[in-house]
Amino acid sequence: MNSYKGLTTNEVINNRKKYGSNEITKHKKVTLISLIIESLNDPIIKILLIALALKVLFFLKDSDIYEMIGIIIAIILATVISSLSEYASEKAFNKLSETNSKTKSKVIRNKKIEYIDEEEIVKEDLLLVETGDIVTADSILIDGSISVDESMLTGESKEKNKKENDKVYKGSTVYLGRSILKVIDVGDNTLLGKIAKDIEEKPPISPLKEKLKTLAKSISKIGYICALLVMSSYLISTICIKGINSVKELYALTLAITVVVVAVPEGLPMMITLVLSSNMKKLIKNNVLVRKLVGIETSGSLNILYTDKTGTLTKGKLTMTDFVLCDNTKYHSFNEIDDRLKEIIYLSLVYNNDSIISNNEVTLGNTTDQAIIKYVNNSNKDKYKILERKEFNSIEKYSSVTINYDKKTSFYKGAYEIILNKCSFYLKKDGTKAVINSEINKIASSYTKEGYRVLACAMGCKENLTFIGLILIKDEVRKESKEGIRIVKEAGVQTVMITGDNEITAYNVAKEIGLISSKEDLVLTSSMINKMSDEELKKIIPRLRVLARALPEDKKRLVLLSEELGLVTGMTGDGVNDAPALKKADVGFAMGSGSEVAKEVSDIIILDNNFLSITKTILFGRTIFKSIRKFIIFQLSVNLVTMTLSVIGPLIGIASPLALIQMLWINMIMDSLAAVAFAFEPPLLDYMKEKPKKRNEKIINKYMINEILLTGSFMSIFCLLFLRSNLLQSIYRVDQTNKYVMTAFFSLFIFMNVFNAFNARSERLNIFANLFKNKVFLSVIIFIVLVQLIMIYYGGNIFRTTGLTFYELDMTLLFSSLVLPFDFLRKIVLKKLNKQTGV
Repeated sequence: MNSYKGLTTNEVINNRKKYGSNEITKHKKVTLISLIIESLNDPIIKILLIALALKVLFFLKDSDIYEMIGIIIAIILATVISSLSEYASEKAFNKLSETNSKTKSKVIRNKKIEYIDEEEIVKEDLLLVETGDIVTADSILIDGSISVDESMLTGESKEKNKKENDKVYKGSTVYLGRSILKVIDVGDNTLLGKIAKDIEEKPPISPLKEKLKTLAKSISKIGYICALLVMSSYLISTICIKGINSVKELYALTLAITVVVVAVPEGLPMMITLVLSSNMKKLIKNNVLVRKLVGIETSGSLNILYTDKTGTLTKGKLTMTDFVLCDNTKYHSFNEIDDRLKEIIYLSLVYNNDSIISNNEVTLGNTTDQAIIKYVNNSNKDKYKILERKEFNSIEKYSSVTINYDKKTSFYKGAYEIILNKCSFYLKKDGTKAVINSEINKIASSYTKEGYRVLACAMGCKENLTFIGLILIKDEVRKESKEGIRIVKEAGVQTVMITGDNEITAYNVAKEIGLISSKEDLVLTSSMINKMSDEELKKIIPRLRVLARALPEDKKRLVLLSEELGLVTGMTGDGVNDAPALKKADVGFAMGSGSEVAKEVSDIIILDNNFLSITKTILFGRTIFKSIRKFIIFQLSVNLVTMTLSVIGPLIGIASPLALIQMLWINMIMDSLAAVAFAFEPPLLDYMKEKPKKRNEKIINKYMINEILLTGSFMSIFCLLFLRSNLLQSIYRVDQTNKYVMTAFFSLFIFMNVFNAFNARSERLNIFANLFKNKVFLSVIIFIVLVQLIMIYYGGNIFRTTGLTFYELDMTLLFSSLVLPFDFLRKIVLKKLNKQTGV
């Protein structure tokens, strides 16, 4: 290595001018203000802003002030809470730069070794790296050999052996060895730099936002059409009867604006923020950290989930499961080994090993050596002296050690096909030798097909070895993975395992966890799919279950093609090179043990690296979507009744059935309190047996329209009938101000909507099912009822109420409760017609 001169000072300056520095370009930082501005682009928020502008522009009635306050509060809560929750979620690039900027490098320049900052490295520099160093630029190995850990890039814990002319990437850590690297790319042109640039791209619009956009358009159209019809109807009726009157025209305009505002479910953005925030807190208790609130709901809509194998479906740590003799005798534990063989096997496994056990922790050595030492559970090498050692290299594929056992003995460990080819004998159980046969090759091959990594141990002279046994190493499947795959299958979500392993290992893992269950399920490799056009690949994606020998770019391609197919797509990842795919996916799941960059671009972090935890996000996501739909049923039903009273009331001689302060209380119930009540609906396992929602599925489905129109119309008609029917009013005491009837009507309106809240929260005939799992809902209902009773008996002139007798109150409650049997009959009819789709 002393013969290398390196770049001169002038060459360094010229190369920096020509190729740039080794600094990765930083992108613009995300601020809280920018997130708030971005959240104002929410489709429902936009409608609320328009409604607020109309209210300000046509500030014609005192009652408008309450509506304006309600709209302003809804906008502030929805935007600020969600923005605070997501603040700092887009700092992946900054994290990447900060991490790397602290790294020092050894370079050969001007015929000597210099220590410089990472940013000062230029193209064609010569880097000197050794055990423990971090590679600071994309390079080619020109001298020596090293074993590197590329897990920061790939997420795979398996070390990579690099020899001359192999590429070594920026961010890799040298496990073992010493070499000289020639820099071929710096800064933005390195693999890390390209990934950093790639993750600056905007993520796709979430399915929920797309659905809300469609909902906003529908509500706007309905509101504008209704407003136009109401204004036209009112003007025609008044002009024909009383002639042109500017006051009436002004009132007609006010009425139209009121209809537009009332049509908008202003509590929806706040409810969505509340339901996402509350479920975020629940998920953290289940080892799931939500970084982007909308990611929870998106999880519930997943159609396809691409998942890593290592560390997610498997434990992510190599384990030596068995030691196998030539006759296929397996020892699952080192203590099970026959005493006559125990010392020989101990020497073979421990002395030909770089790992040690200190304070019950395994340190040093590569992952294979660490797995072997854990099997033996002892790393004591004091009994014999090591005379000679040969490290593993990728060309010969074995390592060896010579010790003063039986004067002088060499022990070999490596790829079974290499070691067995050098063996003439094998060690029997009694410690004697016998001539080896070809059966051991078949045994070793059979374990390979079962997904094991198989190594062989031998002793003796290099070309005349005695076979000791096989080492079976495996990244064991997590116990929870089988259950997780089963749950996801039942939920109708297609799972595709992506791994760098070969197709045999990948197939066996997929088979073991139940991912592959029929002949139609496909196991493909990266080279296979890269020979396919995008259209060809799209056709087989629905049958794809495993992608083996996967490359980083394969993940991003699969995500984009799946989204083009209209599938809501999820991706798990832990390496830096997973970041582009994680960001492009509708929902990105990073593993808790993964790289910081992967975590920064993800929507959700699975803290325990467990696939089963992902199923919890799917369940909570589905619960959230159902909660949103339940709330919309309730609020639009209330809106329909309010709009009907506002529009039809004046036309039939009922100008103001509700006082201004009463309208404020109603507005509070249907927006703020209802948002809180429906935000805490429980996650029910039954939801996991339903098919996932399609990307283009509208929030308001036929079932919801049916309930809103029929039940809302029933309540509207009954309220109008109550106000016009002498028969119903005769139940109550009569006076000149009609205060008893109007108090009863106010109570009827409130209690009827309280009862309808039970209808809205369940499509079942039994509306009380799982009721006590949402204690917040019960608390809100009890609070509303208590406040309403206080208003009836103690509201006085402020709330335009007066105390009712128990009989009058009972009759009011009876009338209010009629919405329950009506909706019960509606559900029965739908069931009979087989149209019960639910929320």
